[in-house]
Amino acid sequence: MGSIGYLGARTLTEVESVKNPPANSSQSDRRHHLNSILMRESLLDRQVQRSTEAPIVRMLPDTCAIKIGGRSILDKGRALTYPVVEALATCLEEDRLIIGTGGGARSRHVYSIGIDLGMPAGVLAEISQADALGNAHILGALLAPYGVVAIPPEIFGHLLPLFIRTVPGVIFTGVPPYKLWEHPPAVGRIPPHGSDAGCFLLAECFGCRNITLVKDVDGLYDRDPKTDSSANFIDSISTKELADRQLETLPFERILIELLDRAKLMTQFQIINGQKPELMQAALKGERVGTIVYRES
Repeated sequence: MGSIGYLGARTLTEVESVKNPPANSSQSDRRHHLNSILMRESLLDRQVQRSTEAPIVRMLPDTCAIKIGGRSILDKGRALTYPVVEALATCLEEDRLIIGTGGGARSRHVYSIGIDLGMPAGVLAEISQADALGNAHILGALLAPYGVVAIPPEIFGHLLPLFIRTVPGVIFTGVPPYKLWEHPPAVGRIPPHGSDAGCFLLAECFGCRNITLVKDVDGLYDRDPKTDSSANFIDSISTKELADRQLETLPFERILIELLDRAKLMTQFQIINGQKPELMQAALKGERVGTIVYRES
């Protein structure tokens, strides 16, 4: 087939024109052209964009992505962090884990200073990575006896497949590297893409088996259960219903609703309570032990 086989969904007429170009064609002067469905097309054209819908390779389908909250877990100290570490160690016996860490109280303090000084969201996003990276090193040290390594952000994406085939688990800072290029938030100045979003985007890019967010609540409620004892637990909900309900508070970053709707590989994520670390292994196996947020087909 040669170059003709590479044309994909081109029409027969188009194929024939490639095989037998007109006399005045640029191909008649022996110049070589790469034939593709995007050749000489505007990449901003909606029809061209739709034509790119195709199956995507899952690079790491046997891995599980798991986000460990900074404020909700690591900031609580030994009493909560050690049981979570032990639970992760048990999970590592059966599953390969990509563990993301978030920032904690220190990030919120830096945000407060930056906002008071008039810093834009891009600057806040850049300085917020420091706290999450520190938590990655702390968790990496605690999991070092189990062969887990914390990978620096500069080489994480490129060397992740190598590391995950060498060790049972890796740790990275979940805050995505938008830095100065962070998207402006819809409301206020807090960067919309935090560690929840970064872990989700990582799982989507590499095609992980699932993604679990470890928080300090049982899952999603219709109101904040920490301030309202009458809040109702939601065991599962679609992104459409979640967007329609416009809940005042969420235990995860609101941008995840939009990201899950647009995802090509990930169809859901689960929020579980890190204060019940025994649930972690069940969550990684796909069992519902918290709240599952899913995308409708």
